[in-house]
Amino acid sequence: MTENTSDKENIKETTSDPVPISTIDSPAVVLELIYQLKVKDVMTSSVICAKKTDTLRYIQALMRENYFTGVPITEGKKLLGLISIEDIVTALDSGHIDSLAEERMTKDLIVLEEDMPLSFAISCLNKYRYSRFPVLNKSQELVGILTSKDVISTLLVEINREVLRLEKSNQKNTTRGTYSEMEYATTKLDFELAGRASTGIKKALKAQNIDPQLIRRVAIASYELEINQVVHSNGGTISCSILPDKVIIVAADTGPGIENLTLALQEGYSTATEWIRSLGFGAGMGLSNTKRVSDEFTINSKLGEGTTVRSVIFLTSPKEESGISPL
Repeated sequence: MTENTSDKENIKETTSDPVPISTIDSPAVVLELIYQLKVKDVMTSSVICAKKTDTLRYIQALMRENYFTGVPITEGKKLLGLISIEDIVTALDSGHIDSLAEERMTKDLIVLEEDMPLSFAISCLNKYRYSRFPVLNKSQELVGILTSKDVISTLLVEINREVLRLEKSNQKNTTRGTYSEMEYATTKLDFELAGRASTGIKKALKAQNIDPQLIRRVAIASYELEINQVVHSNGGTISCSILPDKVIIVAADTGPGIENLTLALQEGYSTATEWIRSLGFGAGMGLSNTKRVSDEFTINSKLGEGTTVRSVIFLTSPKEESGISPL
């Protein structure tokens, strides 16, 4: 997610209800979808825009005809700003309804990128409560609009497809106790692939019919460690060994290391930037959440060299998950 400026006080848009979906403890099929799908898979691609020289009266009619609450203002494919229903109401009250869009549009916009995971979009919708987000491509061109309605309707379609697929197969893999290993690479600030490791690990555990509560604990640990690497490290690996009696997750990165491990393990302590926090991450709960769901937890770190975290979860004695905090 990017912002045209850092001045969030000037951002104006009609608010909406949060998306009733959690990126942590939703049903497994929903979690898999929100990490697999990209913003471009969900957004509305046919965007009706206005020019900066159009009047607010014209844009008001455009909104009425199309049942919109906001219209992007563009020049070619470049996004210049947005006129919201709030802007229209303000213009009507102040007698400026015939003003040009460029004079009244909101320029300080929070936008999404088309290759971001859907999980990020849900975090933004729930954090900012705006009714719509412009979507840009890598060339910073406007390619779509994302609303909570887009998210919910797409997920309903995809969930229905998954249910039909499961009904047709009607088979379960009962190979509990099968030994398996997997490894995933992470890259600094590569949010496009964030969540891939935890999703893959969770699928492997489901295939072995592991208890759902245990799968949830493993998913929390792997996801928290994966996001920590994306946010704080220079990249690394998430390795998982599934044994008959336990799951071992090892997160090893290449730096910069943790200066104070005691502080890093405290709930709420974080070195994340404001940009990372604006994405809904960096709340300082990653390591503490991982430690809380683990039966065994160790961490080693050297400044300039990197950090290695080892989380072990036994498959024979479920542990209480009280106090788990969201990302």
